[in-house]
Amino acid sequence: MDIYTQRSGWKVLFGIVGLSILGITLYYSNYLAQKLEETEEKNKVIYVESLFFIATNKDYNADISLQSYIQDQFSLPLIMEEVDGSVSGFHWGGDKNNDVEYLKAKVKEFIDSGQEPIDYAAADSKIYIFNSPLVRLIKLYPIVQVLLVGLFIALGYYIFNTSRGAEQNRVWAGMAKETAHQLGTPISAIIAWIEHLKLSNNDNPDQLEILEELTKDVDRLDLIADRFSKIGSAPELEKTDLFSQLNEIKNYMQRRASRRVKFLFPAELNNIDVNINKHLFSWVLENLIRNSLDAMGGSGEIAARVEEEGDMVSIFLSDTGKGIPANKFKTIFAPGYSTKQRGWGLGLSLAKRIIENYHKGKIFVKSSKLNEGTTFAIKLPRA
Repeated sequence: MDIYTQRSGWKVLFGIVGLSILGITLYYSNYLAQKLEETEEKNKVIYVESLFFIATNKDYNADISLQSYIQDQFSLPLIMEEVDGSVSGFHWGGDKNNDVEYLKAKVKEFIDSGQEPIDYAAADSKIYIFNSPLVRLIKLYPIVQVLLVGLFIALGYYIFNTSRGAEQNRVWAGMAKETAHQLGTPISAIIAWIEHLKLSNNDNPDQLEILEELTKDVDRLDLIADRFSKIGSAPELEKTDLFSQLNEIKNYMQRRASRRVKFLFPAELNNIDVNINKHLFSWVLENLIRNSLDAMGGSGEIAARVEEEGDMVSIFLSDTGKGIPANKFKTIFAPGYSTKQRGWGLGLSLAKRIIENYHKGKIFVKSSKLNEGTTFAIKLPRA
């Protein structure tokens, strides 16, 4: 199991835990709201029975202070509607107790919700008793909590990803520069030894031919070191004909591939100029071709085509290899991901950084079918 499969497993686990916490919160909040509503319903009954008792008992009927006390102690908002349609409000707060239009609107809202007013026969009126705002706030609390927690998680995820990406950038850049630095010393020494051997074998054509090939390989190593040294720095881009660059890369890779591999690259029919760093761009294409060669097992076809799309130029590189599962289209560009026994899984990750960070383009898997092949797409802005 690779680290990305493990990471997906952890995400699922955290998701389950998070949903469980959210479910418990919703259940408990609804439970509290329900209990509060039940308590308020009991208080409504007690209030109405208290008023009825006072109204029907002549010993208390004239006690205005007792009626006022009960009215003040009962804290739920209510509206009393007389026979003539006049309304009085209690416990609505501020000037709303005397706002007739507001109180009538609340009465309509009460009736529209399917509730029935209490007929207070003793005073020949109707009483509309509403639940306290606290019930509504408790019901809204889970939603507010979900929004706040979601915002916190999103912010934390963004900060974590940004810092992790910046850290990865520093690690890859530092590793690349250190590799270039370490290659520099032996390359310089090899070049000196080759020059010494050339002087010692001026009269031996066979040896000079071998030394010439060694010189080409050392030049290649020097080019690789130069590429690595540019990782992490802003490379210089120059206007380049795309077709000539593609064919130069093809010629280099074709000489190092099996003869059973066919390279189908477009001919240089017309100029399409793009701003690229030749060393880094070549490295990206070579890396993709090398992966294709590994996927095909030494035989098959590698094809390239170029399409113009407004201000962008698209390069499609296809092979007839073993393909990539659809759920790995994005994962293959993650640092450390590799299907090979050797390698660190940095090739496609660096390729993505080179194309997107330095060349302001895009690189992605356009299509792939298992045991049929894969097509990578690279989009670059026109020069």
